[in-house]
Amino acid sequence: MNEENISFKFKTKRVYSMEVFPPKKDSGFDTVHNTLYGISDLPVDYVSVTYGAGGSQLQKEKTLEIATLLNNECGITPLSHLTCMGSTKENMEIILDNLYSEGVYNILALRGDKNPDAGALSDFEHASDLVSFIKQHNPNFNVVGACYPEGHFESNSIDADIENLKIKVDCGVSHLITQLFFDNDCFYSFIDKATKAGISVPIQAGIMPIISTKQIERTVSMCGASIPHRFSNMLSKYSDQPESLKAAGIQFACEQIFDLCKNGVAGIHLYTLNNIDLAKNITDIIKDDLL
Repeated sequence: MNEENISFKFKTKRVYSMEVFPPKKDSGFDTVHNTLYGISDLPVDYVSVTYGAGGSQLQKEKTLEIATLLNNECGITPLSHLTCMGSTKENMEIILDNLYSEGVYNILALRGDKNPDAGALSDFEHASDLVSFIKQHNPNFNVVGACYPEGHFESNSIDADIENLKIKVDCGVSHLITQLFFDNDCFYSFIDKATKAGISVPIQAGIMPIISTKQIERTVSMCGASIPHRFSNMLSKYSDQPESLKAAGIQFACEQIFDLCKNGVAGIHLYTLNNIDLAKNITDIIKDDLL
């Protein structure tokens, strides 16, 4: 099992991974499949597959299909997302058993975004509850957690958020992946606070290239990431020049990664937006710095 545990990779290298997500409609799966097979040619250590609490039933059902495809056909270790929202212990046991039977041994345990139309939280109120349940159900699972360099938007403070993060880690999380951010200083400050709080597991930096004005409006409204001055200037300068904005967004993300690697980041997690050309472009630029 150790060779299947993605968190062991941090002991010997800087980990590089990517995220993909199931499309909302069946017609979008050709794009996802092309992305997966394209990623298989890249030097990635694993690929995470989202499972949004607010996503359609189709998306949730396809998470396992995509994770299995990665594992069995693409030769890439999958990290399957699971969320607390609307989940019962009974259906979670079924999901976990299905994942394990298909050779998917790594899980990203999340609370999930609150959805007023999705019902109550059911049997799991916090991600730490889900982490404990997974480890009790099958200790062979490797459980990964999420973290927020600028604090979760529902938390009273960054310090309170890190206290809760320590609880989640103590429940059995082996490494952490950050929400996207655009200001590396926020990440470095977060790492310092987490270390002082006794959190010693590896922390991967989550990077999302911003390549359109529509994307930044949606992204910032959802995650609340702060916008550094240089990033804001870039958006203003190229707001009516789509191709120039795309190029500048890729450059900004790569410069973030260069700086993070120079300062000893444990790993980079690239939010690909299911865009294989974007993933290849960035990987080609940064690959030497990942070593």
